[in-house]
Amino acid sequence: MKIAQKIVPNSRLLRTWELKGGVSAQVTAIEIERPDHQIQTIVVRQHGSIDLARNPQIAADEYKLLQYLESAGLNSPKPYYFDQSGKLLSTPYIVIEYIDGEAGPQAAPDFSRQFAHQLARIHQLTHATTELSFLPQQAEIADNNIYKRPEKLDTTLNEELIRNTLERAWPRPQQNPSVLLHGDFWPGNTLWKNGRLIATIDWEDAQIGDPLVDLANSRLEILWSLGRDAMQKFTQQYQALTTLSYSNLPYWDLYSALKPAFKLAEWAGDEKQEEKMRKEHQWFVEQALKKLS
Repeated sequence: MKIAQKIVPNSRLLRTWELKGGVSAQVTAIEIERPDHQIQTIVVRQHGSIDLARNPQIAADEYKLLQYLESAGLNSPKPYYFDQSGKLLSTPYIVIEYIDGEAGPQAAPDFSRQFAHQLARIHQLTHATTELSFLPQQAEIADNNIYKRPEKLDTTLNEELIRNTLERAWPRPQQNPSVLLHGDFWPGNTLWKNGRLIATIDWEDAQIGDPLVDLANSRLEILWSLGRDAMQKFTQQYQALTTLSYSNLPYWDLYSALKPAFKLAEWAGDEKQEEKMRKEHQWFVEQALKKLS
């Protein structure tokens, strides 16, 4: 209730509930009655231990990022407040707008077009790299992930083959200007209503770097969610909206293919879905290797 009072003084708490779907943060919705008797819902996001270890200032950084996105006119949650003092909650948190929508993927016939347009819109935000200079540099993250090989590799996902290929070719010269990256742009981080994409959420992984990094991640996620044809259609529609060099895309596809190492069973949720995701992951790696050969 104290958090709600900071956002809307003299408001009355009606109810709270946990919002499902996220794995990196604890997300709680708070419904309040304003002094003018209007009902408003706000969202409290408490960042998890992994994100906090990576960036103790993550609440402040995400708040500033959402402020920038609001000023740039991108459809994302409006930020209201952040607190990393530990006085009200034990971990840093931000308070943001509640947006009533359903997470993708959607059955809308133009899903790929809207999804591609939103990603291109993020990558084309003017002045993002200067105004958001506090965000991590994706190139440094990639170097660290590739050069510091884990002691144990996921043999079920051909991690050694992927890493061998990337290590031989690294570092890759960046051929595109650095842009704002969402960092985890997949259908589950978009909200939809009446067949329309209304918001992009969960910006805690935002970085500055080559737009192909976001594209590759999205390609794999759409492959898992909607299949190979949808992945190719999304890629073509994104390419039609941008003027980039795509010669390094197979390398970033392979880089994205490292992400689910030792996590795929957890992400899949059941054996049937896991089997499907492993099959498509293998195809995704093979298509990238084929392009490189």
